[in-house]
Parts: sequence; structure tokens; C-alpha cells
Amino acid sequence: MTATAPAAPALRLLIADDHSVVRAGLRALLEGEPDLEVVAEAGSGEEAVALALGLAPDLVLMDLRFAGTDRGIDGIEAVRRLAAEAAGIPVVMLTSYSGRADIVRALEAGARGYVLKAGPPEELFRAVRSACVGGMGLAPEIVSDLFGQVAVPRPDLTQRETEVVRLMADGHSNRAIAETLFLSEATVKTHLVRIYRKLGVDNRAAAVSECVRRGLLELTSDE
Repeated sequence: MTATAPAAPALRLLIADDHSVVRAGLRALLEGEPDLEVVAEAGSGEEAVALALGLAPDLVLMDLRFAGTDRGIDGIEAVRRLAAEAAGIPVVMLTSYSGRADIVRALEAGARGYVLKAGPPEELFRAVRSACVGGMGLAPEIVSDLFGQVAVPRPDLTQRETEVVRLMADGHSNRAIAETLFLSEATVKTHLVRIYRKLGVDNRAAAVSECVRRGLLELTSDE
């Protein structure tokens, strides 16, 4: 009789939102997935950072803004602190705010994803799983609103490197990028090393943000 392989451990999540009803709804939604587990909830940015440093979850779902003047730091500052003190813990912003400036600020701070609360649950699940394995967890509408077609490559990046960055922005893992571009994963990793070096960054989120800043990923108009 063939032995059944043990199931992979569930991804341990921390929810940070100032509304207890929202946190309860998210917990129920996420724990309905067999591979997701909520290990803690935070009602402020400071609490989110403290809990994340103490519990080392696989991912933090972070609200962008915490209501009230007594709430202390916002979600962006919480992401910055985690990026500085616990860079191995990815953060996905889960918020109602879809403004381009907010999205760029979150990515520049170190967020590995950005999902809207009004979106379908499947987008949230996809973003969480993608960010946990090193990908970018961006909801499709965020990609559509934030990034237009890839600009004509500048001398900084080759055409192939630009394609790799575009796929990273769409949330593809190294394996998915390799399959899409008909490359080996080793070749994709080589491209990433070169991309990081050329852009002066050391992770996927920073690479995407820097490409936006340089115009290598063209922003759509507001109209």
C-alpha cells in the first residue's frame, strides 16, 4: 500500500485592521481555505509590528490606514518597520484605497502585494499564496490601473529583463515566468540577479517600484 504524503503545513497569517468586524470576517473567510490559518489579529500598526516580530507569521495582511488619531503609525509605516526588522515576513496590503499614489507608496515601503477589500475572495487567496512563495500578490485591477503596457525598454534593462519584470508585477512566480517565456527557472533567476543589480534593489517589490519610477513600466493615465 502506497503511503500518503503528509499535507503541507498551513500558511500562518496575521490580520491587521482597526475594525473588529472586518477582522472577524477575514478570519472566517481565510480559515475556510485548508491551507490558510489566522494565528493573530492586530487593531493598530504598532500592534501588527509587535505581533509579527513575536510570532513570525508566514504573511501579514495589513490595512493601509488605521482610523483615529490614537492609532499611531499607518499601514505604510508598519510595512517599513517590518521590512527593516523582519524582511522575511511578506506583507500584503488589504484596503479600500485604490489610489495610484497609495499603491506605489506601499510597494516602495516593501509590501509584496496589494488587494482591494471589495474584490472577490479568490484574488485575496491568490495574493496571499503568491506573496508567501516569493511572488507579487497584486490584484488584477491593481495591475490594470497601475501599470500600462510595457514601455520600450531603456538601456537599463534588456527586452527580456523587462518582460520578466512585467510578469513579476502580474504576480507570477519564477516557475510561472519560466513557463510563460519558455525559459528554465535557473535562467529566470539569472535575469533577476541582473535586474536587481541594474536597478540597485534586492527584492521583487523594490524592483517593480523602481521600474515604475524609471518609466520602464508605464503608468496608465488617470482619465
